[in-house]
Amino acid sequence: MGRKVKEEGFWKFVENFKGDKVIWMIVLLLMMFSILSVFSSTSLLAIQQKTTRISIVKEQFIIVAAGLAIIGICYFIRNIKVFEWLSQWGFLLSLTLLVILNAHLNLGFISAQKINDAWRNLSFLGLQIHVYEVVKIAMILYLAWAVNAFKDDSFALANFFSSRFPRLAFLAEPFWKKLIYIYMPVLVVTALILRDGTSSALFIGGMMILTIFIGGVNLKEIAGLAAIGIVYIALSFVLYEKTEGRINLSNRTSTAMHRLREHKKSGDKMDILLTAPRNSKQFQDALDDLKQPVSALVAIQEGGVLGKGPGQSTQRYVVPVLFGDYMFSFIVEEYGLWGALIIIILYASLLSRGALLAKNCDNYYAKVVLAGLVLTISCQAFMHMAINVHLVPQTGQTLPMISHGASSFLAFSVGFGVILSISRMIHTKVQKAIDAAEPIRVQNEDEVRDTLSDLENMETEDYDV
Repeated sequence: MGRKVKEEGFWKFVENFKGDKVIWMIVLLLMMFSILSVFSSTSLLAIQQKTTRISIVKEQFIIVAAGLAIIGICYFIRNIKVFEWLSQWGFLLSLTLLVILNAHLNLGFISAQKINDAWRNLSFLGLQIHVYEVVKIAMILYLAWAVNAFKDDSFALANFFSSRFPRLAFLAEPFWKKLIYIYMPVLVVTALILRDGTSSALFIGGMMILTIFIGGVNLKEIAGLAAIGIVYIALSFVLYEKTEGRINLSNRTSTAMHRLREHKKSGDKMDILLTAPRNSKQFQDALDDLKQPVSALVAIQEGGVLGKGPGQSTQRYVVPVLFGDYMFSFIVEEYGLWGALIIIILYASLLSRGALLAKNCDNYYAKVVLAGLVLTISCQAFMHMAINVHLVPQTGQTLPMISHGASSFLAFSVGFGVILSISRMIHTKVQKAIDAAEPIRVQNEDEVRDTLSDLENMETEDYDV
């Protein structure tokens, strides 16, 4: 066997760096794309805010630095129990933020804000918080804790009240524990989000259901939970239609129905754009209705294989939220098909590495939270891409770790921090197992050498005879 070469300098640092290096590379590349893309895509935003793109990219640098700091803090947590303890507060945090948002409260230091006819943001000490982005990660963490606590029967409050108060003895039953700690939080959070975000409710609700499914909750019960959500959403649409808007279970029902109709009619309107005279009213009406999705498709078409090059986008002056909801289209326009493939490969690699890490987890909570976070990040990325190429109706899903927006970036930084911390714990455990097996391996090598020496001596003695 060859002698192991001792690593020095940079390679020694890489060798000693724990955690999944592939995921580290994915995170750093996404951050790099974020800075480059935000700088190039925010020309219209700079004009609207009467600032410069340099100022916006400086702000993005600060956000990226804060995200790296969050990832670093999570990464250096070496005990999974810390994440478990923090995760159990995820539902309380989500509920608090959603109640303040839905009640349109103004508590001085924190207040609800209406943006684009929807209540989605909170102003906290002057900082803008997109509530749904925080809830998305917080609820995945919480549900991973909840399914693990149910498996271990470690719901402290339910066990305490059921043992101390005879009338609450039913809380000791598994059904009530699942209902209170798992099913009710999913339904409550989904219902609160549905008030001002139909698409967000569907996506976040779907990710929560997928997480508890990964956690081993009965499939029939999950199907029942999903059915309740689907019936509620369908009922809101039916009541809105039948009563001509007088009964509205969600503030965004009209917007959701409009987008579904427009997505269905978009083919006809695309034909109008291709056939009607450019100066006609018919052409202008169709263009106004399809301005953002059409401009996104134009950006993709003009990007071609090689792209126009960094800073050469023309659609950044047309689409108001190109740097957010249509970031993938912008990347294709400037970097072409190769840029799009790199982005797709990064998220697909995250999904693949996450599945591999989850498979190697022997801690149930770590397995569920890792799988839930990886699926949430990658599914949102692929949904963003599907919206950009007009496969599904328009929603407000950003491209994780790339699109402009502090709340989303920092929330996903927490998610990546937890993933990398768990990967570090797995790496440490595997390394300890390898180190423990090393003396046995060396001993076996010595035994083999001794055996070969004996055979050699035996052969020599036979020849002497």
